[in-house]
Amino acid sequence: MTHPGENAASVRRASVAVRIGAVAIGGAAPVVVQSMTNTDTADVAGTAKQTAELARAGSELVRITVNTPEAAAAVPRIRERLDMMGVGVPLIGDFHYNGHQLLEREPACAEALAKYRINPGNVGFGKKKDTQFAAIIEAALRYGKPVRIGANWGSLDQSMVAALMDENHARAEPWDAARVGREALIRSALDSAARAEELGLPRDRIILSCKVSGVQELIAVYRDLALRADYALHLGLTEAGMGSKGIVASSAALAVLLQEGIGDTIRISLTPEPGESRTREVIVAQELLQTMGLRAFTPLVTACPGCGRTTSTLFQELAKTVQDHVRAKMPEWRLKYDGVENLTLAVMGCVVNGPGESKHADIGISLPGTGEAPAAPVFIDGQKAMTLRGENIATEFVGLVEDYVARRYAARASA
Repeated sequence: MTHPGENAASVRRASVAVRIGAVAIGGAAPVVVQSMTNTDTADVAGTAKQTAELARAGSELVRITVNTPEAAAAVPRIRERLDMMGVGVPLIGDFHYNGHQLLEREPACAEALAKYRINPGNVGFGKKKDTQFAAIIEAALRYGKPVRIGANWGSLDQSMVAALMDENHARAEPWDAARVGREALIRSALDSAARAEELGLPRDRIILSCKVSGVQELIAVYRDLALRADYALHLGLTEAGMGSKGIVASSAALAVLLQEGIGDTIRISLTPEPGESRTREVIVAQELLQTMGLRAFTPLVTACPGCGRTTSTLFQELAKTVQDHVRAKMPEWRLKYDGVENLTLAVMGCVVNGPGESKHADIGISLPGTGEAPAAPVFIDGQKAMTLRGENIATEFVGLVEDYVARRYAARASA
């Protein structure tokens, strides 16, 4: 089935494609998932470990902070360690304030990074801004690297904001403050991109972003930017927040834009819960794209929310067991079974919707609700295949999923 958002996205992204190592952004490529480490980059072992975790979770690009000489000197060693681990994920260097100095003084860092990220609001100030921006672009040209020019409403060039405010006061019908702020973001990104092209950086090595923290502001900014720019676009709230708030805010904003065909790469900038893995933001990004029908990463489990008919927690426990199992198996399955990420599963809790939902999945189970007979019919490819009973339903169903994957996708792998 063709998804309307997928059609729109393919039209929007057909104009410019950027290559970052082996990863393509824009053009005919799917929307790319990326993330960022929160380790001290000077800690080579810690940064390489977290980068590998993010990559194995499905992050196709990983950004690392490059803010000190020690961090810059660590980058080639991080790259070397990742290569020894068999992790080829491209590394993006995140530069603020002193990127021109670090790239000049640490050529091995400039070479090891796959892309540079710079903020036009703090790349330099006053008379130094143009020369320091040019120095970074010249490094990108010297080493053949693409650049993301990322404007952020928390660090706008105040001289530009002041000039736009003066320009607005002169209008017969002045814009409101929010529109002036959006214009400052967009102008910062577009003017910087135009300057980069003047310096020789081709359009197919430029990515733009204009990040804010509000959902409606982000949607408005990117709609305007997409009308005015032919560059590949990076999407994300600059600070989405923690837990469900961050997930909901990011999903609300990005889903609207992706459905309209706007955006070529995304990051979900979640604040981790204490002790929580950084990989959660990668999983959220994947699930957003997958539930929209734009990409497939791992089999997802359809499960009912539960009601008074399902006082037993068995279906909840089984749904979690199955979801955790397929996520854990995906690194192995992805290598062995072509297309397994499109597998659909259902774990349902009672007779009302259980059999119907299970029939719609490739493989599904309908557990008994309160007062129902203690039997769980299993449906495979739309047909009832068997009924499970007893204490080992979870183990038996997981085994059936394993058998189904091996039988269905092994044939494709060998075809």
